[in-house]
Amino acid sequence: MWGICTRTMVKVGMAKPCGLMKPCHLVKPVSATRVSGRYLTHQKGLPSLPVPPLQQTCERYVSALEPIVEVDELKHTKELVDDFQKAGGVGERLQRGLEKRAENTENWLSQWWVQVAYFDYRLPVVIHSSPGLVLPRMNFSDKQGQIRFAAKLIAGVLDFKTMIDNEALPVEYLGGKPLCMNQYYEVLSSCRVPGLKRDTVVNHAKSSRSPKHITVVHNFQFYALEVYNSDGTPLTAGELRVQLERICRSSPRIDVEPVGILTTQHRDTWGRAYVTLTQDKTNKESVSAIQRSIFTLCLDGAKPQVTDEEYRSCAAVQMLHGGGSHSNSGNRWFDKTLQFIIGEDGTCGANYEHAPAEGPPIVALIDHVVEYTRKPEMTPSPMVPLPMPQKLHFNITPEVKKDIEEAKHAMDILAQDLDLSVTVFGHFGKNIPKAHKMSPDAFIQMALQLAYYRMYQCCSATYESASLRMFRLGRTDTIRSASTASATFVKAFDDPSKQNTEKVDLMVKAVNAHRSYTTMAISGQAIDRHLLGLKMVAVENNLSIPDIYTDPAYAKALHYKLSTSQVPSKTDCVMCFGPVVTDGYGVCYNPMNDHINFAVSSFNTSKDTDAGLLAQAVQGALLDMRTLLEQTPLAKL
Repeated sequence: MWGICTRTMVKVGMAKPCGLMKPCHLVKPVSATRVSGRYLTHQKGLPSLPVPPLQQTCERYVSALEPIVEVDELKHTKELVDDFQKAGGVGERLQRGLEKRAENTENWLSQWWVQVAYFDYRLPVVIHSSPGLVLPRMNFSDKQGQIRFAAKLIAGVLDFKTMIDNEALPVEYLGGKPLCMNQYYEVLSSCRVPGLKRDTVVNHAKSSRSPKHITVVHNFQFYALEVYNSDGTPLTAGELRVQLERICRSSPRIDVEPVGILTTQHRDTWGRAYVTLTQDKTNKESVSAIQRSIFTLCLDGAKPQVTDEEYRSCAAVQMLHGGGSHSNSGNRWFDKTLQFIIGEDGTCGANYEHAPAEGPPIVALIDHVVEYTRKPEMTPSPMVPLPMPQKLHFNITPEVKKDIEEAKHAMDILAQDLDLSVTVFGHFGKNIPKAHKMSPDAFIQMALQLAYYRMYQCCSATYESASLRMFRLGRTDTIRSASTASATFVKAFDDPSKQNTEKVDLMVKAVNAHRSYTTMAISGQAIDRHLLGLKMVAVENNLSIPDIYTDPAYAKALHYKLSTSQVPSKTDCVMCFGPVVTDGYGVCYNPMNDHINFAVSSFNTSKDTDAGLLAQAVQGALLDMRTLLEQTPLAKL
């Protein structure tokens, strides 16, 4: 990968549109008729992603470095930046190249971004790239309950798919501006395909014969389940239940090779194993059926009983990576864009491959599906004979068997290395920051900065994803939460020589600085993707890479020890993902009105990090910030 995109860049998009306004989610009504051309007309009306002014980005880059690099480092970097942006210099040449690209493409960034952040990124998608999503525990605890819920879930996804197929999805808005809806058209019937050096994504929804089946995985055995009748109508929940029962009866827990575990491998390793696996005609057809399917449904067995306190973290492990080879990591196909995971004990959630989309479209779909599953069941219609679901067979040659064993071993090491803590902060939610006229997201981000400073006595580069969906084919840019204002605030907070009124003033300034950066980022004026674009122009034109990109300060700016994302939803759920650097944390949160769901991850092999300790420190910071506000009522907020 080009140095601009360290492991960090992958994490980008989980997220949140921004800390300012909430996008209006869907969902009703489902249009019964196709509104042809509506989607295309909407997309054409969206503005193109702008190219920020060169001098502006250079100034903001230096400002972003101030809280995270030493004074002498910053002095050296300023000299490099001045040289880069001087009149007639290399920066201006690259800027002209980028502006020219912007004139000739729908979005100057999107193709580069997917290539650099995903397709060329070779670490496993598991933990490193694909987020998990944990839903509230569902009200069943046996196989029948699991099947009944799964059938309704499938019906709910098909209900949402009708809106996509009919181009009838309600357009989302942010601050009164319409958002790009393209990602909704990328998540179903799509799949990542491993390559020897670079991956691709195939989207079969756009093919002349769009897929009519889903993949079901049970006891490591894969099935293609047709979910539409010959007249194009979807199967009812009752009919789907019958089909799922057939699948479960025909796939007992026997000694089956968990072919799905191959998708957990390092991408180069999986690319080579994929060639070996698909040399066999039967295997190739089975893999193709999985790739073409609308989505994957993973039916997991019961897990050992755990306490209520441990439950959320254990459920998150299942959603993020499946728990290892002895658990459910082989009961997945991690290349599939969307996998729903339902355990026999009521554990429920999803995992999604990140290349085609960010979190909000996934969450909107899941909000719709959860709401759909709560509806009372319709009166069963007369049952018509249904074809048997098709088992997808795999011929396991000695070479494939060897690849599976290697994948098991690597997955178990990865699973054991991840420390994942899911907690509910129950003292308050969005209500308290709002009462003090503060952005809830900015308030939580400042609590993260305070917690990190208390643990490490320094500030670190912090990544929060910002949506660029105001622009056609927009993906994400970076909100840099560690700012000069946040550093001043966290250093003063526990200083006994500072008055409370001064601390509140610094908190307000830090929150407002974050809000201001967020506004800038969602407007296409942040620095990170612009710097990436300038570098990519140099790469594509075989020019030497400018010195600002080889500067140690630049590496420090991209070493995100805090990789964070707000993923708001109507459902009381939380998303989770791994850290983006070995000595860092992944932090995802969903602020509800009166509580906040947090998922914090770190790697056990790092002696410097501890997910549980950071989760505790964040809770303490949030409480202390509230106490300060309550004890300083005269502060002008």
